Amino acid sequence: MATVEECRAALRKLAEQFDEVDEETRAKHVVERTIGCRISDLDTTFYGRIHHGGLDPFQEFPAKADGAADIRLTISSDDLVALVAGELDMTRALFSGRVKIEASFGDMLRLRKLL
Repeated sequence: MATVEECRAALRKLAEQFDEVDEETRAKHVVERTIGCRISDLDTTFYGRIHHGGLDPFQEFPAKADGAADIRLTISSDDLVALVAGELDMTRALFSGRVKIEASFGDMLRLRKLL
């Protein structure tokens, strides 16, 4: 099981990777949304915000605050670290149930273009 600090580092890396998405793609597919990333095995949730300028740093909150985000992901600590490192394919993780995403249909389509 990865630690909270390892998850925090993975989310920082995710924000850096998002900064590499070209501006045209961001302009076409990004709508300002809040994102909640619940780390199921650590009972911790990180919140961030996606917008045309990038992905803001994630802040840690207790898992009880889950419902406050527009887009909610649930993932284990090890899977988060593996996903960001490129060792876990997002599509396979979704279909196998290792990653769960709660979002509107439109947000799901936009996320697919960015991941």
